[in-house]
Amino acid sequence: MTDDFGRPERTGFHYSEQDVQREVTELEGRSATAARIFDLRRIIGGLFVVYGIIVTITGITDSQAEIDKAQGININLWTGIGMLLLGVFFLVWLWLRPTPPPVPPAEEAE
Repeated sequence: MTDDFGRPERTGFHYSEQDVQREVTELEGRSATAARIFDLRRIIGGLFVVYGIIVTITGITDSQAEIDKAQGININLWTGIGMLLLGVFFLVWLWLRPTPPPVPPAEEAE
C-alpha cells in the first residue's frame, strides 16, 4: 500500500496523545529560546558595545597629529563613547522588556 505521495505506508507507528503533546511542548520551548537568543536588541547592543570599546581605545591612544586632523576634536573618543552608550541602551532595553514567550495555538482559540 502507498500513501497519497506514492511512498509505502508505514504501519505500526502509533503516537499517543501524550507523545504528541510532549513533542509540541519541546518544540515550543526551543522556539522561545531561539527567539530570545536572536533578538535584534541583543545582537545590535552587543556589536555596538564591542565596536565602541575598540573605537574608544583608539581615541584614548590617538596622537595629537590625528586629533589636529579632526580640527582639535578627538572624534574617535567621542564616537566610541557614543557607541558604548547606544549599545548599553539596547542591552538595558532588552533586560527591562524581555521578549515575551509565544502564545500556544490552543490558548489562542479559548
